[in-house]
Amino acid sequence: MKRMQFDEITLSVFPDRFEMGAVAAQEAAEYILDLLKQKQIIRCIFAAAPSQSDFLNRLFSDKRIDFSRIEVFHMDEYIGLPSDDPRSFQSFLKGYFDRVNFKAVHYINGMAKDLLEECERYGKQLISEKVDIVFMGIGENGHIAFNDPPVADFNDSKIMKPVELDLTCRNQQVHDGCFKTLDEVPKMALTLTIPTLISADKHFCIVPTKAKAQALSNTMLGEITEKCPATALRNKPGVMMYVDEPCFSILEEKLKKL
Repeated sequence: MKRMQFDEITLSVFPDRFEMGAVAAQEAAEYILDLLKQKQIIRCIFAAAPSQSDFLNRLFSDKRIDFSRIEVFHMDEYIGLPSDDPRSFQSFLKGYFDRVNFKAVHYINGMAKDLLEECERYGKQLISEKVDIVFMGIGENGHIAFNDPPVADFNDSKIMKPVELDLTCRNQQVHDGCFKTLDEVPKMALTLTIPTLISADKHFCIVPTKAKAQALSNTMLGEITEKCPATALRNKPGVMMYVDEPCFSILEEKLKKL
């Protein structure tokens, strides 16, 4: 493992995604256990993506954690996919969440007739108390949640909003094997905004695979701008980011030239 600092982000690099997921889960579990000594209930937001699978498998297998004292949310959902569609984020996360006995699980309704009303409903639930931890990734276009560059706003006044997904984001869903063709990928989604995500106390960001290498390099070395939404993490104290060697490859080459 290699560990280095980029502004407020602590970056840890591992030989492969399996070791990455194991260490990320171990360190996240230790943080959760410490926090549960201080608070009766903690509140967490989870990302839904294949990039998170290694981490989620290990975290939800940790018998030391009293999951009945944890309340969970997720950060985005496709508009127009039923909750029982295996490609929906609710369905993806339910496969993990159902392994443990959470205090409460809050799902975004991507089938809501009134999307703005759903944003208000979910947003009120989310901000009723402080969010302690966000477990997340970064997209191929540098997005966090579904805040793609065209719709990302570091000063967004909304808690959650409907967004149009950009082409890179939609193609990523095909690359990840979530959809067979681009035509199957929904064009719209509901997402927590960047200020909502950043407002949590702690962030664990898990980013494997070569497909994310350029996004990681842009996040760490590029200008802090909505053109790469994940750069917002560089200003947030205590962000822990975990990557594998393929993801680190472009950043590693650039660092050698500095």
